[in-house]
Amino acid sequence: MNAPEKSPLFDLSAWIAGQLAAIEQALSRWVADPVEAPAPAGLGDVMRYAVLDGGKRLRPLLVMAACAAVNGSAQAAMRPACAVELIHAYSLVHDDMPCMDNDVLRRGKPTVHVRFGEAQALLAGDALQALAFGLLTPDDDSVNAATQARLCRLLAQAAGCQGMAGGQAIDLASVGLPLTSAQLHEMHRLKTGALLQASVMMGAACGTASPAALAALRDYGAAIGLAFQVVDDILDVTADAATLGKTAGKDAAQDKPTFVSQMGLQASHDYAQQLLAQALSSLQASGLENTDALQALADMLVNRQH
Repeated sequence: MNAPEKSPLFDLSAWIAGQLAAIEQALSRWVADPVEAPAPAGLGDVMRYAVLDGGKRLRPLLVMAACAAVNGSAQAAMRPACAVELIHAYSLVHDDMPCMDNDVLRRGKPTVHVRFGEAQALLAGDALQALAFGLLTPDDDSVNAATQARLCRLLAQAAGCQGMAGGQAIDLASVGLPLTSAQLHEMHRLKTGALLQASVMMGAACGTASPAALAALRDYGAAIGLAFQVVDDILDVTADAATLGKTAGKDAAQDKPTFVSQMGLQASHDYAQQLLAQALSSLQASGLENTDALQALADMLVNRQH
């Protein structure tokens, strides 16, 4: 099936700029605001350091793009957009700690445990995870109870043992071990893909779509989730730390199984493009009309340089 045609009038850069301005404003307001929602003993400073002033915000952008695709309310989507970013941020804080990947650079600055110490990093990650679910359950009438429950379920499944945390457990247990292609795919489907796919589905939950359209969006999310990791593995080999904003070459240094180590560099490039084609084909199958942002984001993440 042919990929959908992008509107010649769609400007991804302008769309991202507008979305990011709103997302950053919301995150700054909701993440331990020193005036409105201060956290004790300096914990708020650690939380804000972990979340603000850095990151691509790909997951919240996917939420907003999927919401637009199903003609949902951008205002309603802002809470899940920020919630999924908080889960992502907490995972980075914990993954960078000495008991996990022991990394010292993230988003172009010292990792949280390097800057504030391991105990504060651990607490900040815990607090960000709790805050994410708090955002999904406002105490006013802005989000109906059924939608709150659905959003919480999607995020919990993607972040827990059947998603991101489970994938990280496999990753830690696989250092130095040969994995089959199926095992490598399963690890990254959970560790990276689940939260990206959930971002799409959380955005879709903010509007109305047919079961067939939702299934197509789920397939789109699965394809870009895997593609993102393939490209991440490529960049770990080909880019430097200044470009990435994090330590380069650490997968090989830690003897971790990757798509590049298993398939080779060129085959990994080709595979990422195949996954992009699958993602765009899924959007075509969805029958949804307003998928320009989802198309452009898929192309951007597969062809990114950092």
